[in-house]
Amino acid sequence: MEHNETGRILVAGTGPAGLIAALGFAAAGFPVTLVGTEASVQDSRTTALMNPALKVLERIGVLDGLRPMAAPLKVMRIVDATTRLIRSPVVTFRASEIDEEQFGLNLPNSALYPALVEAVAAHSGIEWRKSLVETWHLDAGHVQATLSDASETSASLAVAADGRMSPAREAAGISTSARSYPQAALVLNFGHRGDHGFTSTEFHTETGPFTQVPLPGNRSSLVWVVRPETARELAALDDLTLSTRVEQRMQSVLGRVSVEPGMQIYPLSTVTPRRFARDRVALVGEAAHVFPPIGAQGLNLGIRDIDDLIGIACENRTDPGAAKALATYDFKRRPDILARSSAVNLLNMSLLSDMLPAQVARSAGLGMLGGFSPLRAFFMREGLRTGSGFAALSGGLRKQVKR
Repeated sequence: MEHNETGRILVAGTGPAGLIAALGFAAAGFPVTLVGTEASVQDSRTTALMNPALKVLERIGVLDGLRPMAAPLKVMRIVDATTRLIRSPVVTFRASEIDEEQFGLNLPNSALYPALVEAVAAHSGIEWRKSLVETWHLDAGHVQATLSDASETSASLAVAADGRMSPAREAAGISTSARSYPQAALVLNFGHRGDHGFTSTEFHTETGPFTQVPLPGNRSSLVWVVRPETARELAALDDLTLSTRVEQRMQSVLGRVSVEPGMQIYPLSTVTPRRFARDRVALVGEAAHVFPPIGAQGLNLGIRDIDDLIGIACENRTDPGAAKALATYDFKRRPDILARSSAVNLLNMSLLSDMLPAQVARSAGLGMLGGFSPLRAFFMREGLRTGSGFAALSGGLRKQVKR
């Protein structure tokens, strides 16, 4: 079956970003073809989604079913757990400081993915072709994809949600700059005696962040960034020894720890495309940005990509893949993606650096955040919604001027 109707959207990739894109475009009234196989979910990871991303999940009708499995994030702390000469003070961000009940929710991927799959399957506006794209044909008028089952499909716009190695990105001739870090993330969930109080704590260590994020009950998820060889050594430990190591690294703030089965290791790298759209292909999610898991930015940024792309497509309904629409998307996403990835990469590099200036810069930055509440509020708002920190700041300044 072939499509070539005006305004059809072809979404390549069936990870969370692809499924959210398919649901979002369908909710906005576009006919959607989703291409890719359904993943088998054996993922013990969790995803911390901030309030703006949760609004998108609400709009596509999947949030209510996920709430019981999620824990709210009400407080976020950064603790300098390095042994370096110059250390930063503890910085605490409270959602209540910016009149929010929570920053977001921490959701198990094992709940998020099936909920998205179910919503896609139930949506009459989405045709899910469960095979992979073999070849892409991009021309001035439309995108055509030949699938591995020898069928073809075409559309005005291809949404590349096909991951960090994105074949769609490659077909559009978009080059990337990439680098690997001498780090790996050890990811696991654990139970603990103490109450987390819906607080997430990011301990900064010489090898990268050790981040505890609350789950429902006395449980938390952990992303522990270490050298790759250390990750392998930790993974080889018995549960009791590993639990003790986690508890020590956390300075026993949550009391006795017991790690749960299902640990995973991920090597860290960063990938930045030279542009975010070209030749009727728009990049979202990991096709558009890959960076270390610091500050809960990954899927939140991907959902912003999707939200912006849908907004621009709605203004160009007759041809959402037109060069003008894609130039607008590239222009709109560039500052947000580059600012977030640069900030995360800089912070990560400063943790890895033994050079005094990097340590001074990091502790001065965190020290200012800790000691100056307007700056802290600005960063919290900006962390949730790009531009809202500046809006609140200018609103506050206008009030001062009026006085």
